[in-house]
Order: sequence, then structure tokens, then C-alpha cells
Amino acid sequence: MAKASEIKTGNILRYNGDLVVVEEITHRTPGKGGAFYIGKFRNIKSSKTVEARLGTDEQVEICRVETNDYQYLYEDGDYYVVMDNNSFEQHNIPKTLFGDAARFLVEGMNVIISMESEEPIMAQAPSFVELEVIYSEPAVKGDTSTNALKSATVGNNIEIKVPMFVNQGDKVKVDTRSGTYVERVK
Repeated sequence: MAKASEIKTGNILRYNGDLVVVEEITHRTPGKGGAFYIGKFRNIKSSKTVEARLGTDEQVEICRVETNDYQYLYEDGDYYVVMDNNSFEQHNIPKTLFGDAARFLVEGMNVIISMESEEPIMAQAPSFVELEVIYSEPAVKGDTSTNALKSATVGNNIEIKVPMFVNQGDKVKVDTRSGTYVERVK
């Protein structure tokens, strides 16, 4: 247990039974009464933001979270199976922790998993992935005068918008956070 005065931005706390990330913490000293802290916390599971008022001597539990690189192995029902790169242990990670970036996962890819007491609490795919264009319509001459986009299907059967010069068989770099084309890979 730690005092509220020891909380820093980025800490992970157990607050009201839930794990929360400290987004902002400010110290207030009003003209009347004792000093206190106002914290802005984001719930890890629901992503909801909560504001709380904590006394300076109020006890809070700062959780010890371990973040490591893992290798994505395969999909198993509602879970992804990943392997610790150091100990070679396998863990089942709920698909919901990856969010929308889960559709870009490719076997053998490195992912970042945060664990608290051997329980996965956060999962993050790489920011960018390189995928091969499986299918795209050929560009029509005259359509390329402006930066027009066309649909293309990349690995894992994901459809994204790419520039007209991208052809079937090309490798493209895709941003996993937004699902958008970044550049063509040589």
C-alpha cells in the first residue's frame, strides 16, 4: 500500500476493485480545509475514465505489472496463444485485449503483453505490419492524376484502401491502430 502522494502518471492502481491507469494526478490546496489530490483514472478493461478525490494520506494499492515481449502462435477459440520469448511458456490471451488490431496478427509476430499476478491485463500488437496484397483491381489509365484510392485485399483477408500504383503481389505497410495504408515496401 502506498499513500496518494506517491501516485505518478502512468501507475496502475487497484481502485474500487478494478485495475486503472493514472492518466492525470493533481495536488490541490484550497484556502479552507486540508490538501487533497484529484486523479483521472482510466479503467483498463472498460476504458472508461473516472475522476476521484483522494486525501494526501489515503492508502492506495499500486499494482506491479510486468510487460514483456511474446510471440503470437495461433488462435484457439476466444483466445490467442502466445509464447514468452524468454521462458518459452505459453499463455492464453483473450481476443478482446487486442481490440481492432487483432485482425492484423500473423503467426510468429511479436506482441507486447502486460501481466498482473499472472493475469493478462493489456495486449498490444505492433504499430505497423507488412502484408502482401492478395487481390486488387488494376488501375485504369487516367485515374491516377489525383491521389485516388482503390480497395485491396491484404493478408488475413483484410480490405484496405491503397493508392492506384499498388498492384497484386506487392507488400504494403499498414498501421494496425487505424487500419490504413502507410507505404509500399520494397
